[in-house]
Amino acid sequence: MDISVVIPLLNEQDSLTELHDWIAKVMHSNRFSYEIIFIDDGSTDDSWATIIALSKKDESVKGIRFIKNFGKSQALHAGFAKAEGDVIITMDADLQDNPEEIPELYNMIVVDKFDLVSGWKKKRYDSVISKNLPSKLFNWAARRTSGVKLNDFNCGLKAYNINVIKNIDVNGEMHRYIPVLAKNSGFTKIGEKVVKHQARKYGETKFGMERFVNGFLDLITIWFLSRFGKRPMHLFGALGVIMFAIGFVFAVYLGLDKLFLNTNGRLITERPQFYIALTTMVLGSQFFIAGFLGELILRSKRDSSRYLIKQILNF
Repeated sequence: MDISVVIPLLNEQDSLTELHDWIAKVMHSNRFSYEIIFIDDGSTDDSWATIIALSKKDESVKGIRFIKNFGKSQALHAGFAKAEGDVIITMDADLQDNPEEIPELYNMIVVDKFDLVSGWKKKRYDSVISKNLPSKLFNWAARRTSGVKLNDFNCGLKAYNINVIKNIDVNGEMHRYIPVLAKNSGFTKIGEKVVKHQARKYGETKFGMERFVNGFLDLITIWFLSRFGKRPMHLFGALGVIMFAIGFVFAVYLGLDKLFLNTNGRLITERPQFYIALTTMVLGSQFFIAGFLGELILRSKRDSSRYLIKQILNF
């Protein structure tokens, strides 16, 4: 199979039929073999009924329905697990991503041998204050922190070699950082393509300003995981040893000073330096223990279910 189109969605019943017809037209005109995987992330409207209706008239339509809303990352994870195409295309269900971009994205993966190609919505039709400016700041911070030189990390329209999506773990709200996850896994040929952005035609956006706050917090998380996720002792242990050593040396100095240099001076417990040294040693010990516990947790962790599937269609 040439292409799997993975589409997470939440309450997008009005756009699904039009989106499907548009994708199918592009696929047929380019003679691609394909599947369209809709992941209903706990919709409360008739999105699932629409997916069922589409599957009856087009056997390439497949569906996954979550029992409740678990988030976009979990929806992508479920779609990636089922995808069978040589190239996986992800796009949003709100018609803001243009399916006409698919053939060129496919060629960049197959012909140009990119591992991943991310769309760049260079010209946007969103609110300047609530979306465009925060998005620019977010993308700047992501570039500086991750080292991945993309202009638009959060664009839903992306293309992947199947080896990428089968070897990365998308969880929490890390869908924004799939290029970073791919880079950390060794897939370094990451490209970017300017894509058309279209104004939302139906409904309202499901994301507010809080997504940027969550995005920055996730950015800190992924920076830490990429540097120390596999060996937390390298950070916490080293920091703990350094702090404990500084506190210990300072405490020894205070003891020697009282015993040999300044025997008639204040008691050690009356000197604030003693409590600074003591606090530094305690904090150092706690950092070391945190690193040690992190190592134990890392070695004993077990995969747990991050979402519950209510129905599967055409798999």
